[in-house]
Amino acid sequence: MKQLAIVSGKGGTGKTTLSSSFGVLLKNVVLADCDVDAANLNLMFSGEIKEKYDYYGGKKAVIDQTKCDKCGICKKVCRFEAIGFKNEKYDVDQFACEGCNACVIACPRNAIRLETALSGEYYYSVTTNEKEIIHANLNPGEETSGGLVAEVRKLALNKATEEKKEVVLIDGAPGIGCPATSSIVAVNYVIIVTEPTSSGLHDLKRIVETVRHFRREFGVVINKYDLNPSMTKEIKNYCISDGIEILGEIPFDDVVEKSNLETKPVVNYENSIAAKAIKEIFGKVIKKLY
Repeated sequence: MKQLAIVSGKGGTGKTTLSSSFGVLLKNVVLADCDVDAANLNLMFSGEIKEKYDYYGGKKAVIDQTKCDKCGICKKVCRFEAIGFKNEKYDVDQFACEGCNACVIACPRNAIRLETALSGEYYYSVTTNEKEIIHANLNPGEETSGGLVAEVRKLALNKATEEKKEVVLIDGAPGIGCPATSSIVAVNYVIIVTEPTSSGLHDLKRIVETVRHFRREFGVVINKYDLNPSMTKEIKNYCISDGIEILGEIPFDDVVEKSNLETKPVVNYENSIAAKAIKEIFGKVIKKLY
């Protein structure tokens, strides 16, 4: 079984456009959307949720009102302003609490404890054309996105093993934070999607450093390369000087917007110039995997 991750140094580069297209082109595949803060890969395929799992990640403070003597020490030590006084009692705002344990240690009455909290959900969905997708939803304000990504990948691997799939395709989280690193560890190959802007180049350099830190083989795709030829040249010069393989360039294409509005991967549109470029990139990546 091979694991292929598609990532980007910043959001909005076209990572999911490429991921959904690869999801169509790969026949024996399980898809895993690891952008748990804003999952959208499943929106590009019509289907239904078959299985749902709760994800318990971080911990939250809980005040035992029978022990609390309303001294207010907990409110003073909470740097996140998660403890308030209302209706003659101190209580914890679960959205603001970071589970840092300061209030638990400071409470002279031992009236506060940390409890594992429900941080989100993750799902196993099957599309109308029999594609299998693992995706998730992290609750607002939660900080355990890396752990939820790990659960998504674990379920994807289990399903791929059960169904004897050849590839797990990961639509990774953007950036270089914990969910992004959780998206790329132990994969066989990484595709980095960038765009011809100054911020695109800046964040490309950061994600390249991150992928190299984990010693993963990778290549770069420049999306909408023809919108800014001078910046595209700068990105290509950077890649060449740093020994980075450029897998291909995808032109700007109005059909991509149409495909997003119709929630269909762009490779389903025969008149799409972007689809043609994506298919050529796909051919190169398959050779990398095998």
